[in-house]
Amino acid sequence: MPRVAHFEIHASEPKKVQEFYSEMFGWKFQSYGPPDSYWLIMTESGDEPGINGGLVPRRGPSADSGQPVNAYVCTIMVDSARDSATKAASLGGTEALPLMAIPGVGWLVYMKDPDGNIFGMMQADTAAA
Repeated sequence: MPRVAHFEIHASEPKKVQEFYSEMFGWKFQSYGPPDSYWLIMTESGDEPGINGGLVPRRGPSADSGQPVNAYVCTIMVDSARDSATKAASLGGTEALPLMAIPGVGWLVYMKDPDGNIFGMMQADTAAA
């Protein structure tokens, strides 16, 4: 069955967004192609499942322009959703949807990066209710 193989983040200020995700999750960015036109995002740190992605300069209004989300939202597994939301806010992110229990699965919070892109963070916890 087809699976997601790559994701892309669109950014009005690519360097600022790179700093945010590098500090937040330890992701690494590598220029690819013509200068300042595309960056590969390496998210792996071992044998954990997941995918790598890319960062591109935004070509249109940001998510903060009042438009509804018109994209896939990626969710990152974290040790603590609450602590990760606090860290994201300290790095310039904002809350999109507050921390919520997904019964039997874990704790989920949606944040916006400094450029308005929404991402989720999930803490596994089968006792969540």
